[in-house]
Amino acid sequence: MKLAFILDPIDRLDPTHDSTVALMEAAQQLGHEVFITQAQQLAVVAGQTQAPLVPVNLVPVTLEPNPAGGDRWRAEPQWYRCGEAQWQPLEAMDAVFMRTDPPVTVPYLYTTYLLDYVDPRKTLVMNAPRGIRAANEKMYALQFGSVIPETIVSQDKATIRAFVERQGRAVLKPLGGKAGEGILFLEAGDRNFNSMIEISTHAGQVPVMVQEFLPEAKDGDKRVIVLNGEAIGAVNRIPTGNEFRGNMAVGGRVEKVEITPRDREIVAAVAPALRRDGLYFVGLDVIGGRLTEVNVTSPTGIREIDRLDGVSLGQQTIAWVEATVSALAHAAS
Repeated sequence: MKLAFILDPIDRLDPTHDSTVALMEAAQQLGHEVFITQAQQLAVVAGQTQAPLVPVNLVPVTLEPNPAGGDRWRAEPQWYRCGEAQWQPLEAMDAVFMRTDPPVTVPYLYTTYLLDYVDPRKTLVMNAPRGIRAANEKMYALQFGSVIPETIVSQDKATIRAFVERQGRAVLKPLGGKAGEGILFLEAGDRNFNSMIEISTHAGQVPVMVQEFLPEAKDGDKRVIVLNGEAIGAVNRIPTGNEFRGNMAVGGRVEKVEITPRDREIVAAVAPALRRDGLYFVGLDVIGGRLTEVNVTSPTGIREIDRLDGVSLGQQTIAWVEATVSALAHAAS
């Protein structure tokens, strides 16, 4: 197969952590051709989405002993080599992975419109552009009321205050945030409350999500990786120091964790919507047995799960892509 990855500049990626690199490595190890491009390079010409596609060859990471205990991934200093770019229609690829990191800005949304001009009968696009547009990573979870914490979305200070006073404690999340950015711990009676709400809502102009605070957050924020509606791996992210957020981007440490029956209940609750919207590769965030976010843009966690569990989620994912592409080809013949 020929697989294209729309990603951020490759020289800025961390091969020991980045799930996109893990997927590209897996594709290469399974004998497929890997190409890369960037969102701002896409164009629609003659009704087809085209881009300069750069062939890339990767040196896979290896495990080495960690002086602090356990193992860690090690990458070669020169871990990738790029060939010459060639302008091609994305439909020349068997599959295209949209793996540009959030936030979902206006240019990001425009990229999804460009990807609408890739014929899904010929080329698998994951995740589907319509699904990315439909699934704000905070708001999307609201449709699964039976498995989420009590939650409101508002830009009104009085509404937010009433919710926090009823809860005692709550967590505020910007709707367009990523990697824990802008998340605030709110407590009834905090003298900074008004200022925090004014800043977060841009003086009442932008809605925010406010969720019931889950005390279990101290025990970790579990990332469950879901492939085509099935849980395939999980990792626990635990806050460190005085930080209440477990995100790896803000220093949360990771530990091995099992996929529990409750996790599978949550996945079963969201799977029909994910499949409906073409959201094939997704990261669910679960705290205390409740769903807090649905990550659909470029979910991470593969490297950590592979290291802790001795698996290869990348190869599992690429094997699913192989089967799906084969089914597309059969349907077209």
